[in-house]
Amino acid sequence: MGDDHEDPDDRPDRPRRRDTAKRPVTRRGFLKTAGMGALAVAAASQVAGMSAAPANATDAPAASAADTDAVPGEETARVTLVVNGRRRRLLVEPRWSLLFVLREKLGLTGAKPGCERGECGACTVLIDDVPRYSCLTLAVEADGRRITTLEGLMDGEKLGPVQQAFAEKDGFQCGYCTPGQIMAAEGLLRANPSPTVDDIRRGTSGNLCRCGAYANIVASVQRAAELRRGGAAPGGAGGGGAGAGAAADRARGGAGGGR
Repeated sequence: MGDDHEDPDDRPDRPRRRDTAKRPVTRRGFLKTAGMGALAVAAASQVAGMSAAPANATDAPAASAADTDAVPGEETARVTLVVNGRRRRLLVEPRWSLLFVLREKLGLTGAKPGCERGECGACTVLIDDVPRYSCLTLAVEADGRRITTLEGLMDGEKLGPVQQAFAEKDGFQCGYCTPGQIMAAEGLLRANPSPTVDDIRRGTSGNLCRCGAYANIVASVQRAAELRRGGAAPGGAGGGGAGAGAAADRARGGAGGGR
């Protein structure tokens, strides 16, 4: 009979049996499978959300920028500021700083925005004769208070004694910090008409001069004390000439009182 037995695996119409041993899971395969699963879940959630949306959902009006930026009437406050001897009534937002109101609402640009966080002193004004940083003072805090700005030290176009002294003694370089330095000196001299050098240094210590003109600032405050006591002033700001005009402009709060 011979060896006529046929192995079933040798039949041409049947596939060969594959090796059933499990292959190890690779990092690439795991990430690929996990990513496809997450994508499928996200797609299913999106489809479910679309099917659950009401038919008239697209008819709902969208909030406009004007609606979100508008300030309701109950979120504003009426204040009365006595600025340079003039009573000013304003409607302000509670978040507005005194510096913002003075510059942007009243047009008094002598106070300068520097750091706007109470470090440089360029925004110094007097509130009830006391130097204050206007960037850290809310306008509503100053309601009913007496506020003096750099512009309030002048008599028309005539410089006040402290402004005159800074022009004479060249108490500045770039001039940006000068309005705050002058207001700090004015507050000091109103409280102490005859300060010592140490008094001047303490009184102006909250005002930074990035140009480093501190020696001239001290000399300017000393000269201002003399002028306030009736000391003789030379003719013209800084002794006359083009340099004197530039010095007077800075003492007024910048070139021509600019921003």
